[in-house]
Amino acid sequence: MAKEFKLPDLGEGIHEGEVLAIKVSPGQQVKEDDIILEVETDKAAVEIPSPFTDVVTDVQVSAGDVVHVGDVMLVFGGVADNEPKARDEGAAAPEKAPSRGASPDREVTGGGEPAGRPHREGPVPAAPSTRRLARELGVDLHEVTPTGPGGRVTAADVRTFAEGGARQVAETAEEDGSTPTAAQRDRLGVGVSPQTVEAPPLPDYDKVGPVERVPLRSVRRAIAKQMALSWSQIPHVSTQDLVDITELESLRRRYKDEVKERDGALTITVFVIKALTNALREFPKFNASLDMASEEIVLKKYYHMGIAVDTERGLLVPTIRNADQKSALDLAIELKALAGRAREGQASLEDMQGSTMTITNVGALGGTGFTPIINYPEVAILGLAQARVQPVAQRVAMPEDASPDDLEAELAQGYEFVPRLMMPIILTFDHRVNDGAEAQRFLNRVIEQLEQPERLLMGL
Repeated sequence: MAKEFKLPDLGEGIHEGEVLAIKVSPGQQVKEDDIILEVETDKAAVEIPSPFTDVVTDVQVSAGDVVHVGDVMLVFGGVADNEPKARDEGAAAPEKAPSRGASPDREVTGGGEPAGRPHREGPVPAAPSTRRLARELGVDLHEVTPTGPGGRVTAADVRTFAEGGARQVAETAEEDGSTPTAAQRDRLGVGVSPQTVEAPPLPDYDKVGPVERVPLRSVRRAIAKQMALSWSQIPHVSTQDLVDITELESLRRRYKDEVKERDGALTITVFVIKALTNALREFPKFNASLDMASEEIVLKKYYHMGIAVDTERGLLVPTIRNADQKSALDLAIELKALAGRAREGQASLEDMQGSTMTITNVGALGGTGFTPIINYPEVAILGLAQARVQPVAQRVAMPEDASPDDLEAELAQGYEFVPRLMMPIILTFDHRVNDGAEAQRFLNRVIEQLEQPERLLMGL
């Protein structure tokens, strides 16, 4: 009996992907968990395993195609010799021992399945690591109640089933705010808000002069959709300041070679992560998401820092998880490895998910400032521009006979100019959740820590 293999729900609001490679051909027999396709989503390149052992009879996609969740990609036709035909042909299945985690005295329906836990047919959406775990624990994924997005079975689901527990893992999985529907995302954000006006069609540029049309695909297409969504949903406000990183840069240079020997890169971003996570503890409404459906602010008790990385495919935002629990050395090593995987196209879905606030640093390229767009559904993003040596007025002792009311005398005699390394720092925030005064207090706290790096590293 022919079985269609459709693009499964890959989780985290992913609704489509671009086919990068097809690993099988018609007539080829594959085993369960053999890699059959490689698909690039807006998060990462994903290898998709076969959900069963069978023979491929038809391939309905080509490299470069954009496919959506539920689209048919392959068709399997014959059943391998070592695969029971009962499941696919409706014949009576041979009696088998219950999977681990199944209670022998569970109520069974007439179809032979446990009551309240129907047996599902066809491919089960699950990551390769989850499938391996299921095999190790002797769990049939078809019998596991999924709690992941779009009916995806998670590793926690498998463990709960194997332990015989009845509680739902969904109650322990915290969502990053509300997620737009597939239809909303497919319209590049247009139509998400009732007030949004659809753009008129473009002019016929071919009548004006020669043009070249480049397909909007994979990462660039995802960036376009995410930015349109963020801009349409969030009232952006930015506040900018300067931070004196003279002492911080001196400290960084003293230790960068030792960190490099441990396969890390001690960049300014490492120290910013430390300062930012400390500040987020004091200002929790910047480590949040806004759930408009329930009219609640979701305050997150974990600190996963998204780090914007410039790659050949476009801007990617991998995540350093639990950044508040890691030392500067740990962050330097992890950040280098994470950015490397993103640039090489080797980042996993887990690498690309779950950030609670994002840092974007364009300082290596120049620029005195910019206005970053918030990474929806977060409520704030911190931007860093290029640090430059600037003359800074520092106060010195005033002459005893100087009048405290004489501003000109104070400026002429009470200050001296010294060269300092100054870095522009920009905070963009969601004005629905935070106000300007609180945003400036938050930014001041970040600046205060960066200007006292030894206290920062001591956790003071």
